[in-house]
Amino acid sequence: MAGHLVLCSCAGSQTLDADGLSTATGRTCSRVHDALCLAAPDVVARAFADVDTIMACGQEAEALTALAQEVGAPAPRFTDIRDRAGWGGGDPMPKQAALLAEAALTPPEPRVLDVVSEGLCLIVGPADLALAAATRLQDTLTVTVLLPEGADAPQDRRFDAVSGRIRRASGALGGFEITLDALRQIDPSGAEITFGAPRDGAKSHCDVILDLTGGTPLFPAHHKRDGYLRPDPKNPLAVADAVLEASQMVGTFEKVLHVRTEPSLCAHSRAGITGCTNCLDLCPTGAILPDGDHVTIDPMACAGCGACSSVCPSGAVSYDAPPVEDIFRRIEVLARTFRKHGVTPTLLVHDDYGREMIALSARHGGGLPDHAVPLHLPAIAVLGHAEMMAALGAGFARVDILPSPQTERAPINGQIMLANALAGRNAVRLAEVADPDALEHATGEAFSPVDYDTILPLGTRRQVTRVAAATMHDDTPVLPLPKGAPYGAVIVDTDACTLCLSCVSLCPSGALMDNPDRPELRFQEDACLQCGLCASLCPETAITLQPQLNLSPDALSPRILNQEEPAECVECGKPFGVASTIERIAGMLADKHPMFGAEKARMIRMCDTCRVNAMAHSTNNPFQSKPRPKTRTSDDYLN
Repeated sequence: MAGHLVLCSCAGSQTLDADGLSTATGRTCSRVHDALCLAAPDVVARAFADVDTIMACGQEAEALTALAQEVGAPAPRFTDIRDRAGWGGGDPMPKQAALLAEAALTPPEPRVLDVVSEGLCLIVGPADLALAAATRLQDTLTVTVLLPEGADAPQDRRFDAVSGRIRRASGALGGFEITLDALRQIDPSGAEITFGAPRDGAKSHCDVILDLTGGTPLFPAHHKRDGYLRPDPKNPLAVADAVLEASQMVGTFEKVLHVRTEPSLCAHSRAGITGCTNCLDLCPTGAILPDGDHVTIDPMACAGCGACSSVCPSGAVSYDAPPVEDIFRRIEVLARTFRKHGVTPTLLVHDDYGREMIALSARHGGGLPDHAVPLHLPAIAVLGHAEMMAALGAGFARVDILPSPQTERAPINGQIMLANALAGRNAVRLAEVADPDALEHATGEAFSPVDYDTILPLGTRRQVTRVAAATMHDDTPVLPLPKGAPYGAVIVDTDACTLCLSCVSLCPSGALMDNPDRPELRFQEDACLQCGLCASLCPETAITLQPQLNLSPDALSPRILNQEEPAECVECGKPFGVASTIERIAGMLADKHPMFGAEKARMIRMCDTCRVNAMAHSTNNPFQSKPRPKTRTSDDYLN
């Protein structure tokens, strides 16, 4: 790690060990400033002279960036070590070093999609509110007002007006599609402007929807739908804010593509039978829909909550802003840098809401404990059991999760339960706190130091989970897991199984395999997703699932679940099926079915080639046609 480090004591309000931080981060630190944000431009220019510079201040990032641009100095990267580490009690050095090491990592650029809004705005609501909003927006947007059924037509022609009701709405900013029933359009002819005749099933498009009805929202999780504004119509200030926000929704915007999909890994469905539905069940915005054997995600409807990534058992859906591997890397760097000082840390995962609470705690309270290292994520639900196990395996003694009021609790609670089952203790907790004092108390509770070898979290989420669980359980080969866990075994009732191998052909992960040389059903446990497809399609209902994590090396190689002797053809001796199945069929048909009486019963025990030959040469072949006529030659005519 190389580069320059700029430290500021913020008017002496925090203690900084420049030499210690320089040694811990590998970055040179020329001096500790007292109030760099108030310094002369030439001082800022000298401080930011190096290209790869980290400024240990988050509050004045905007002002310092402007000063750097003013003097022509390269703008540094900023990180906050004051609110997060500098104002707590005890020794802040380990946490400050860890946060600076994390800031030195280069964050990946997110993938974005350009969204164009031409300003077509649909205002829905009662006449008094909707027409007033339209009057304010008519100069900046192309406005259409949808009034309730039975409303009088407005006499103002500065904007369009219709009446009716919305049957269906889909899309997002720049691409809403509306289906209307009882639609009545303006008829301007005559002495008075009126509405025309109604019609159903009309379709229209718009870029922005301003919903002032106060009724049922048009979309699930409506507050996460870009371009859909739904203020409380009884709150004039909220309506005014929504009108102002709508007026700014014109132009080209960048929509972050939050998730990445790999359809070939998806275990949603096979042969019309539904398997995994984890992401479909949890998506709050309805952005995920079935699409054949896999699922598809509408990037415009996706709000980036990350729940789909945390519950996907195969990695077919993965979070991409930031990618999962970037989260693993940040967790490892934080833990490794902190533990170099000989102490054990805990991890506090938070979003923007948590960042504000941490700042309030630092400024008006005792601040976070020395051992609590904060990790900011764009959405809390991104943190699945794999990320939790990566943190525990990397050396964090506990993981505290601070949700915001808007965070969906269901996916997080399920992942916490699974992570604690994998860890064998209550090492992950949801900090349901509402004020900074409660946050300080929750994160300050006692914990036991880590007594196992730490890991380097590299690989897929399943691989990291397995390695972390193995390092925490040296003497436990199999960990029982709650129902619905994405790890487990397949139990086969050998008495019921006929080795039809239909489960093998439809297993999405390849955990179930056959043997091309013998009638065998083989299983590799570490590849099993517990999607349930094999149990659902088994014609003999001989398969059940057992959620568990097998940490022994046996789980990494195939093992035989069921096997039988092959049936050999009575003509050529070639193996062609399962002996017990052939004998069972022969017992059911021989001398009991008109087509399998006497000599023909022997055909049941023949391979497909010999069976065709036997049928073709039999005297009473039911498929035999009339004898072929003899070919006439010149000898026939001469004789």
